[in-house]
Amino acid sequence: MSGEWDAGSYQRVSGPQVEWGRRVVERIPLRGDEDALDAGCGTGRVTRLLAERLPDGTVLAVDASHAMAEEAARRLADLAPRVRVRVADLLALRVDEPVELIVSTATFHWILDHDRLFARMRAALRPGGRLVAQCGGAGNIARTLRAADEVSARPAYAASLAEMPEAWLFADHHATVDRLDRAGFTETRAWLEDAPVHFPDAVAGAEFLATVVLRHHLERLDPERRAPFAREVAELCMLPDGRMEIDYVRLNLEARREE
Repeated sequence: MSGEWDAGSYQRVSGPQVEWGRRVVERIPLRGDEDALDAGCGTGRVTRLLAERLPDGTVLAVDASHAMAEEAARRLADLAPRVRVRVADLLALRVDEPVELIVSTATFHWILDHDRLFARMRAALRPGGRLVAQCGGAGNIARTLRAADEVSARPAYAASLAEMPEAWLFADHHATVDRLDRAGFTETRAWLEDAPVHFPDAVAGAEFLATVVLRHHLERLDPERRAPFAREVAELCMLPDGRMEIDYVRLNLEARREE
């Protein structure tokens, strides 16, 4: 599957991800001079929130998508050199200097190997450093994906979307704590929270679905079938009051590298 994103569309529709990220960043106790890593920075909107809480610190923002990293670098240029952006695969991450804090929001569920991921996160931290993250967790977008499966089976799409490969790992909190412990973290904890997102109508919902949730489906479809597919999925996710709902569940996790 392609690792690329439509960074312009993501910047426009990613309000839900920014609000989740804001809450994560706001709950972290900080001195303000830490050196931090934003693991999966997207277009840099949450990176900026983190940098605002670290006026005397630094942030290294990384993303596997060249398009996302380029957009983030452009939007965060006013914070350079205190904030830097680079392209990096989190499963192969190497940093020049370990950091005190790793923050990640709306990213880890796109990575299927969490054991290897957490090992790389630990290696990027200084002794005593903290990992604070949030991503999709067990039950995340379950109803939305059932709607996508229903539409995928329709004649217009079935041949292109047969045997879709696994795109996400929506882990539960117990398995996540076990993985963090195996990776060598201490003070590990994780919890799930429901975080449904609502859109005023199917049009707005379909744009979000096309950009974020269904992008791997759309890669396999002819261009003229992409917008209809997203719209049909959105229509199956409508509520009686006329809004469209995506049934997000967030997995929160916190851990510390031992001293």
